[in-house]
Amino acid sequence: MNAVKIGMTIEEAAECTGIGRNTMRKLVDWGKLPVLKVGRKTIIRRDTLERFMTVNSISAILILTRSKR
Repeated sequence: MNAVKIGMTIEEAAECTGIGRNTMRKLVDWGKLPVLKVGRKTIIRRDTLERFMTVNSISAILILTRSKR
């Protein structure tokens, strides 16, 4: 069965996005990326991560566009 996981660890999220593990941990610590804590395990929902990436991609494009004016 090849079910898609709806949650992933910080390490899995870092690998999936290309963001470093330490940076991913900082985003969680700073409250920029909401997570679910299960015992000692930190779980990031896939849809939350996708939304975070989309919103921040758009923000980066807007900043780059404004700086070229």
